[in-house]
Amino acid sequence: MAHIIIINPRFETSYWGMEHALPLFDVKANLPVACLPLLAALTPAEHTVTLVDENVEPIDYDLCAQADIVALTGMIVQRFRMKEILTELKGRNCFTVVGGPWVTVKEDYFEGLVDVTFIGEAEETWPQFLLEWKEGRHVRRYEQSDKTDMSKVPIPRFDLLKMDEYALGSLQFSRGCPFTCDFCDIIVVFGRKPRIKTSAQIIAEMEALLSAGMDTAFIVDDNLIGNKKAIKEVLREVVAWQERNHYPMTFLTEASIDLADDDELMQLMVDANIRIVFIGIETPNEAALRETKKLQNLRKGGTMLEKIHSIQQTGMEVWCGMILGFDSDDATIFDAQRIFIKDARIVNAMIGMLAAIPKTPLYTRLEKEGRLDHADPPAYGTNVIPLNLSRETLRDGYLAVLSDLHQPAAYFDRLDALYLDARIQPERTRLRHLRRHPIRLIALNLMWAFEAAGIFTRLMRRVQEADLRNIYRKRLWKLLLRRRSPVILQIYAIKCAMHYHAHKMVQQMQTGGDIVNSF
Repeated sequence: MAHIIIINPRFETSYWGMEHALPLFDVKANLPVACLPLLAALTPAEHTVTLVDENVEPIDYDLCAQADIVALTGMIVQRFRMKEILTELKGRNCFTVVGGPWVTVKEDYFEGLVDVTFIGEAEETWPQFLLEWKEGRHVRRYEQSDKTDMSKVPIPRFDLLKMDEYALGSLQFSRGCPFTCDFCDIIVVFGRKPRIKTSAQIIAEMEALLSAGMDTAFIVDDNLIGNKKAIKEVLREVVAWQERNHYPMTFLTEASIDLADDDELMQLMVDANIRIVFIGIETPNEAALRETKKLQNLRKGGTMLEKIHSIQQTGMEVWCGMILGFDSDDATIFDAQRIFIKDARIVNAMIGMLAAIPKTPLYTRLEKEGRLDHADPPAYGTNVIPLNLSRETLRDGYLAVLSDLHQPAAYFDRLDALYLDARIQPERTRLRHLRRHPIRLIALNLMWAFEAAGIFTRLMRRVQEADLRNIYRKRLWKLLLRRRSPVILQIYAIKCAMHYHAHKMVQQMQTGGDIVNSF
């Protein structure tokens, strides 16, 4: 029997980390990474597992020194903190293992600090390692020969996490994406053939998460609709579960823009109570989409703006990822991005400079062209040396776009355009169902109102800038005058908190802080 500690390192401040907004939500972290509770579930019952999310609690290094195995996972944005933690652990003679997205694409990054490395998925190799470790015959590197059979993945051990410290829960329905975007590491790690869990597995995970006290979850699939036929079958079961249980859960997810081409799929997502969908728009520059093989954004059936509006009209809000610095980008791209996001009525856009992740086609191409900055961290916030822009111009343009999009007037005008002018109706199927159950509907509306009131109260107490507090008050009052809906009130309160986070992040970068690149 072994005592195993599995650690998720602290994230650097980022757009989606919401670090400045977390106190306004009265939580310590945005959402748990999916791999922590999953690795615990994959660990044979004879072992003792302790999960540590440094975003929620500090690492107890004395406890780590007593453990038999200390495991770390981490993404590219966590790599510096991972190295710090591993250095401390090796100084205490801990037996260390590392896996996750970053070490999968950069295997030698932690050279000398790691006893065992896991490459790619670990549903098969983690139990294999534990057996071989127990028998004293483990090796230094593990990599599965085949992709994981998702129908055999166990229910994550949410009970081992401090779920009340998170704003959202996390669920995974599938892995893999059928597309070939050359800057994306998803197909490197998970492959191009989408693999999906069974409906029974997914519903069991939803029930486990609900039992852990979490009624809102991010479906972390990089493209939920990679296999449209299969996901429709799953969504039908999710809808039936929601109806049987009077819609206890709300979801956010990620999907490709071809979602807009399938009315049935959009309706199923609405009926499943998916409130928000994140889409990789990347750029309004069609030449850039072609050069990076993001061809799904160029398919016929309407412009990207028309497709975004179609999705919004179902009641789902669209968040998006946008990239600056493609080879065909010139100085006109900055205004083009501003105009597109405004016209798209996208309130929350994750803007980033193009970055090349090891093992991607983009990285291989730029390496051959001598256009990579191998410094770590790289100068100017990205390792890509752009073709038609100077590095200074790209960096300064990125900061200017990020700042302009989060000027209060621009940000809240997009919000008003979506919810007051277009009057989209979030959670419409849930609300229609609950109208047949008026007591439950009253309870839900009260919950939304209380959540909005709590966020608003903390905004007024914690935001130091009087002008910002005044803007938040005015925008919420304007909403109440035009649309008295508890769910929209809750959304507006959340948007105020999200704006405050972005405002503080941009402010810090502009006053000499590190450049936070989203990619």
